[in-house]
Amino acid sequence: MPQLVIELTNLCKNYGESVDGAVVHALRGVNLSVAAGERVAVMGQSGSGKSTLLNIVCGLDEPSSGSIKIDGLELSTMSDDLRTHARREKIGMIFQTFNLLPTLSALENASLPLRLQGLSRREAEQRAAKLLDRVGLGGRSRHLPDELSGGERQRVAIARALVFNPPLLLADEPTGNLDTKTGDEILCLLDDLHREFATTMMLVTHNPDAADRCHRICTLRDGQFVHEEGSPETDAGSHALRGKS
Repeated sequence: MPQLVIELTNLCKNYGESVDGAVVHALRGVNLSVAAGERVAVMGQSGSGKSTLLNIVCGLDEPSSGSIKIDGLELSTMSDDLRTHARREKIGMIFQTFNLLPTLSALENASLPLRLQGLSRREAEQRAAKLLDRVGLGGRSRHLPDELSGGERQRVAIARALVFNPPLLLADEPTGNLDTKTGDEILCLLDDLHREFATTMMLVTHNPDAADRCHRICTLRDGQFVHEEGSPETDAGSHALRGKS
């Protein structure tokens, strides 16, 4: 049986009360298992629960009930500090808005997760420089984010997310702020890196082209998964994606 990197069991998230006094159910009994090396897309309309699900999976929020395990760690019972530590060790994140620190160079941004883990600046930047070179930014490592194009900033964000070789990579609309051509280049880069690193990926997106590159597409509606396309990846060494030869 393949190792599971994401295990969600009867996950629920409720928020306060709506204007009519009813509880808002953002997630309703969500169940999902993602195997090591698998690539899963989560789709759904605005308000379907995608952002809530992503925030819980990455440990930024906690569920109202249910269980969430990331690489064997039960996040739902952890304190905020322990969830932060788990996120730094287990989860790389790519955001639609890049979330780079504006006063740090590309190299400093990419090496930041390693510095937070206690590595020396020299070792962290050596490892980050290799990844920046791999994503095509070897000659731009000393530039600040404002000196980079949108596609270049997203490449820095990808390098930052992968620099500590996390078992799980989360991507939140990674092409949302990019033009079509640049977005396609980023998706191709993610394809290549997924094959190289065999990192488990959860991609939250509205982009059907991005979703079609995944092994499975899971659709959320009103806080529940209502549809799934594709099959769970049972062989961690196999990386043939949907619609891709």
